[in-house]
Amino acid sequence: MAQAIPLVTRADPTATRSALSEGYLSQPIVMAHASYNALRAVGTLDLEGLTLDRGELSTGGYGEGYVDRRHPHAYVHELLVGAQATRAGFDGSVFVGRGFAPFGSDDPMMRPFEKFPVNHHLAQVLERAVGIVALRRGPLIGEFGLFNGDEPLTPTSSPNLRRFGDSWSARVTALPTSGLEVSGSFARVASPEVRVGPGLDQHKASVVARFSRETSNAWRYALLEYARTGDHNKGTLTTTLSSMLGEAAYCRTGVIVAGRLERTDRPEEEQLLDPFHTPRPSTDLSNLGVSRWTVLTGSISAPRAHVGFVSGRPFVEVARIAVGAGTPAGIFNPEFRYGASRMWMLSAGIRLRAGPAHTRMGRYGSADSDMSMEGMGTHSPKPESDMMTNMPGMSRDQTARSGGSSATSKCTI
Repeated sequence: MAQAIPLVTRADPTATRSALSEGYLSQPIVMAHASYNALRAVGTLDLEGLTLDRGELSTGGYGEGYVDRRHPHAYVHELLVGAQATRAGFDGSVFVGRGFAPFGSDDPMMRPFEKFPVNHHLAQVLERAVGIVALRRGPLIGEFGLFNGDEPLTPTSSPNLRRFGDSWSARVTALPTSGLEVSGSFARVASPEVRVGPGLDQHKASVVARFSRETSNAWRYALLEYARTGDHNKGTLTTTLSSMLGEAAYCRTGVIVAGRLERTDRPEEEQLLDPFHTPRPSTDLSNLGVSRWTVLTGSISAPRAHVGFVSGRPFVEVARIAVGAGTPAGIFNPEFRYGASRMWMLSAGIRLRAGPAHTRMGRYGSADSDMSMEGMGTHSPKPESDMMTNMPGMSRDQTARSGGSSATSKCTI
């Protein structure tokens, strides 16, 4: 699957204390899954380093040296190989490579909004060198991962392999009924913002409930999430950041209507002359305070149109943003930074796609509830033909995701 989103965003106001309108090509990615018998491979190439070097306007967003802009992700977003097998009622897998640690919720790129939530760096741990073991028995899935703590400095950054194993995470997922998924996860991430290692460590926790169900002519989706990150200096808690998020979407006859509400704490760091950037690595282990962001986002997407093997789904997304002092407030003041404490963000674009959609990102092998056990996917439609079902190494659920049905083509994001 290949995807790209030509996009125009207007933020009023933003870090310049004025309104800005910008256009760019967001989320240019190529994804591929492969399997042969028990062997599996997953790859995602992200080309945002070529199209989003200045970052994408996203008031409230932060991470990897960007503020009020979403940073471009690493070119190698995912590249993992593994094996998966079923024995005595257990489904198990082992994956190694670069990708997501088993923590938190799905990558926002695979969810019904173009703009990432403010909590992206609280709710996911991505682009690390990881080793992941997953085991499933019926409706229960357990995962454990080892990885390097340092996050990428630039899209070309490779993981610091000398630090592999200094961080870990674990996630337990329950599938109580068709379409419903509840998970809890913990992580200990060593010095994510200082590559050589002596920076603040993060202790992270997350609870997520996700629902997704598709019928012949409609799709329903909802997600509730709580995430918490504590920054620790030599074992002493220095700052606590938390996030609560709820989002939902409904699709019928190809039209998708979605809404999201989140309240997230953001650490306020020293800014450079460019107000959209902070020092990387930070010049100090402390921050200037904590801000609290409340963002209400609404989105509507038109039915997908097809030209040959390429499809396009136009959309409009509007966000109302409020920011105030968090705990501790420090010296942060939204009136000084933005000239206002209430802001708007309007985005319009079109999701261009070639090839079948991948519905999840960040769950591998036995941990992917859509694919790991035949007949137990959360919203896998039936394949169009039995011929594809018999392809070597592919289960019925995997074939469904590769071939798709009319319901999938209408309501896929």
